[in-house]
Amino acid sequence: MLWPRSAQLRYLSLILTIWLALFLLTRSVLLVGHFNDAGVSVSQLFAVYGIGIIYDLAFLTFAALPLSLYLLLCPRRIWQTHWHLQFLHVLVAISLFAMLFTAVAEWLFWDEFGVRFNFIAVDYLVYSDEVVNNILESYPVYPLLALLALMAVAGAALLRNIIDAAVRAPLLPWRHTWQKLSGLSIIAVMIGLGVSQEFPRGIGGNAYQRELAANGPYQFFAAFRNNELEYPGFYATLPLPEVADQLRQEVSEPNGRFIGTDPLDIRRAIDNPGIPVALNVVLVTIESLSAKYMGSFGDTRNLTPNLDKLRKQSLFFNNFYATGTRTDRGLEAITLAIPPTPGRSIVKRIGRESGFASLGQQFNAQGYDSVFLYGGRGYFDNMNAFFGGNGYRIVDQSSVAEADIHFKNAWGMSDEDLYTQAIKEADSDHSAGKPFFLQLMTTSNHRPYTYPEGRIDIPSGDGRAGAVKYTDYAIGRFLDQARGKPWFDQTVFIFVADHTAGSAGTEDLPVANYHIPLLIYAPKFVEPREFSGLASQIDLAPTLLGLLNMDYVSTFFGRNVLRDDAAPGRALIGNYQNLGLFDGKDLAILSPRRAVRRHDDALQMTHESNAGLEDPLVRRDVAYYQGASYDYSQGLLSWQPGRQNPTQLSQR
Repeated sequence: MLWPRSAQLRYLSLILTIWLALFLLTRSVLLVGHFNDAGVSVSQLFAVYGIGIIYDLAFLTFAALPLSLYLLLCPRRIWQTHWHLQFLHVLVAISLFAMLFTAVAEWLFWDEFGVRFNFIAVDYLVYSDEVVNNILESYPVYPLLALLALMAVAGAALLRNIIDAAVRAPLLPWRHTWQKLSGLSIIAVMIGLGVSQEFPRGIGGNAYQRELAANGPYQFFAAFRNNELEYPGFYATLPLPEVADQLRQEVSEPNGRFIGTDPLDIRRAIDNPGIPVALNVVLVTIESLSAKYMGSFGDTRNLTPNLDKLRKQSLFFNNFYATGTRTDRGLEAITLAIPPTPGRSIVKRIGRESGFASLGQQFNAQGYDSVFLYGGRGYFDNMNAFFGGNGYRIVDQSSVAEADIHFKNAWGMSDEDLYTQAIKEADSDHSAGKPFFLQLMTTSNHRPYTYPEGRIDIPSGDGRAGAVKYTDYAIGRFLDQARGKPWFDQTVFIFVADHTAGSAGTEDLPVANYHIPLLIYAPKFVEPREFSGLASQIDLAPTLLGLLNMDYVSTFFGRNVLRDDAAPGRALIGNYQNLGLFDGKDLAILSPRRAVRRHDDALQMTHESNAGLEDPLVRRDVAYYQGASYDYSQGLLSWQPGRQNPTQLSQR
């Protein structure tokens, strides 16, 4: 290799070359681990590595600017001192440690999510307490850090002679330093303008290939910058009158009347037939419960005996889909019945997360006590601010006495302890003669997969299977306790997952990986049966209120799927960039840079293709997401107590 002649640039080149080598190693290790999923041909293999080098260099160009500034502006008299020489040796060791740490972090993140760093990694910085504790409980962190430090020191020692030769080379003349800095700055600006998260990787095709071609640190900083995407600036759009017509077709029901003056305002008065049934409601959102884990869906490990039994006793939705891949997306969809708009969920839009016509507000208007109960600390994912600002009273780990918490890990108290708190809240409201709506969010089915010993036949911390089985055990125990309560016969129990355990796949939106269970259980009120219609998390709120015959004013994008005259189902699914509409067979996908695609027979081994705005499925997709973005930005999803009071509906 031809090294630069000057000491500063030779030293800089040495560090950047090591970084490039480690990026190459990381990409290769991830490729070997998912070679079958990536399905790379020889030409695609060259593309993965060729495009990957572009992203590697893009990151290093920016990352090297501070070091370049120091090296090129360091005075000659300081550069030549003994202590500075030793400092540069130490700097190599520190850099090696950072490289190794980054590589290991990428490998662990890929193992968990099947992608390079993205917005999830950014969120993990914000909620560092839970994340750090989770990592400490899941991996041998301190021995691993010690090993990495030892490797970094050993590497620096092996490179000592090369470093000495580099730093003792002739220094770059002072008159040339500003030329070099200007050149580096110009290159950085050009790369910043020419390289993005989507280019040159592209959109569509095999998702594993695109992730392998990416650079983890580059993706991290890009996600940090782009964690909110304004729909009109990035995605395909239609004229607003067309969006309004299409969206109103999508959300209209025979028992609903639009009352908004803006054509895109979907606010409508819902008149559910029959006498309202003031039953209590316990809505349990279960962490990461993929449908595939249930024995009744084919899993042979007997992980969900209680849920499999409950399925036969409940109204069970066997074709039900999550909207997103994170807890906040599930809570957003269930609570607000809104599609997963790009970027951050509404739950986490700090300062703009409250004042919506939520499910909790609807129950409050009916005289209920709406309570959000979370097994962890509710500041995580901004949950306390979201639920507290949308009609709920909050009960989380911080409001529970330590004596009442018998087991907890990094994410919070065990599901058993959470259900105990739910029973206390139900007992209290029942004694006061007040109907209750309890919305729970569990935590046990999450890495580090720890739970109280002796509950099931899988040791705590042994992996996801044990966490699923413990989750199921806790549900069975909760219902057994609830059956002995005087409020049980007047209560509807709902069990639904927030999202699945893994959403990575060869496609951007692998539909099968969004499949989750939904069970509605009320022995005295709901007849057990299987509902096979396609449904989404955004349909849960209007379906529940319809089941209870409640009249209300709706801003929900979902529908009551149990009506005999209900329109054919559809599912809205997405991640923070790709936005999809699945009609039971085909999937339309909207992506940044106004890309539009179709995935026909999306549950089968088929391929995506480009599509246009003339495609009816695409137009429906655009209407939902462009409409949701518009309504959010224009305040059309707000809670308006005067207009939303159910007594106003009698004036129809």
